[in-house]
Amino acid sequence: MNKVELQAKVDGLTNEINFLRLSPQELSQMQTHVSDTSVVLSMDNNRHLDLDSIIAEVKAQYEDIAQRSRAEAEAWYQTKYEELQVTAGRHGDDLRNTKQEIAEINRMIQRLRSEIDHVKKQVRGGGANSLWCPCCTLGSHRARCWDFPTLGG
Repeated sequence: MNKVELQAKVDGLTNEINFLRLSPQELSQMQTHVSDTSVVLSMDNNRHLDLDSIIAEVKAQYEDIAQRSRAEAEAWYQTKYEELQVTAGRHGDDLRNTKQEIAEINRMIQRLRSEIDHVKKQVRGGGANSLWCPCCTLGSHRARCWDFPTLGG
């Protein structure tokens, strides 16, 4: 060991000796301080556990958690059910509107076919009520203007 380590050991032992050589006044003061401190301990030495009450408490907590989870799930399913009903209603309305549009278009197609047939009859009849077309003055209107057999008639 070197000199520094030995000096540190000497200083530590000197402090310990000085501490142990307390004056009677310091010693009585420390005893008074220690005696004024009180500690209260309470201890339950009953080592018998009431397992039935513990199990009942855990069971009650579990049932409470299960009931809350069930209520949350039911509320979520109710919300989803209502959303699906609204969506189904919207799709039903959309389908009804689409059917109406299809019916209107079918009526329009029927009306246009009727008009086409009427025009065909007028052109084929060639009377005073026939349609005028600039090509018709040049020659045969069937060959140049309209090819009626391809119109679906």
